Amino acid sequence: MTSAPGVAIVGCGVIGRKRAAALGPAGLVACADAVPQRARDLAGTVRGATALDHWQEAVTHPAVTIVIVATTNDALTPVSTAAVQAGKHVLVEKPGARTVEELDGLIAAARQHRRQVRVGFNHRYHPALLEARALVDRGALGPLMFLRARYGHGGRVGYDREWRADPARSGGGELIDQGVHLIDLAGWFLGPFAAIHGVAATCYWDMPVDDNAFLTLRTAAGQVAFLHVSCTEWKNLFSFELYGRNGKIAIDGLGGSYGVERIAFYRMLPEMGPPETTIQEYPRGDRSWALEFAEFLDDIRLDREPEPGLAAARAALVVAGEVYRLSGYHITVPDPHPVR
Repeated sequence: MTSAPGVAIVGCGVIGRKRAAALGPAGLVACADAVPQRARDLAGTVRGATALDHWQEAVTHPAVTIVIVATTNDALTPVSTAAVQAGKHVLVEKPGARTVEELDGLIAAARQHRRQVRVGFNHRYHPALLEARALVDRGALGPLMFLRARYGHGGRVGYDREWRADPARSGGGELIDQGVHLIDLAGWFLGPFAAIHGVAATCYWDMPVDDNAFLTLRTAAGQVAFLHVSCTEWKNLFSFELYGRNGKIAIDGLGGSYGVERIAFYRMLPEMGPPETTIQEYPRGDRSWALEFAEFLDDIRLDREPEPGLAAARAALVVAGEVYRLSGYHITVPDPHPVR
């Protein structure tokens, strides 16, 4: 790309607005939303951006190179597929689809039309997680043994009547919402999982989807991930711990209501006992959205497959789908309804 690419955003809620604020050298050209006023509000913040009545106009706009899809889960795949078929590159928010089967259609379309599709697992770009990745890559922990992670919030009044509580729109509950972030991060550090065990449960909220999920995942090499996601956490929480033969990393917080992001590296000494401890905090704002999008621009420029991309999203959905099966959740996903 020799000139700044034009971007269309479909879905102009909280996440769509975050994406619009993190476009770097790209320019917002068009906005569309099922609630037209939201599209008008977002377009009004960027000179030259246009609010369109229908998302189909956004994904076929001649000045658009990249489409960002930040809709409810039931619309992620149909909008992304249409964008790819129109020759656009796509950044689609996690989970990318409601089911593996649904995502496979997008994978086939991206392959057929030779378009790049990145899936919005922005947590990989938080500074503490980037530092953890660097420590692991240079062998500071030695061989990894296992990881333990928790992620959760407490919902809000009426949470069980929102779209995330409707399996036809969401494809599941907390496991497919925050859970896929933890599954993706666990796979990023440990690799593919050969064994999947877990329980999804509805403990508190009056809804037909899960509000808690407990997972034990094992790689072919025997490394284990213990994960818990919850929307009965009451006090927002993010905790991610990596254990190697030579030390441990503990990450807490994501900024905002989750608390200051912090990484602690505990290096085991030859004589064992209390470890050598290094702690770093990141009190500044969340730049993960900007870093992720900048890398997507590089993906497109270099014609390389994004990572995390569709393969990572599919791996996360395989895990979520198996835990739902083991837990007796028979979530039926209808064919996508027409998206306005």
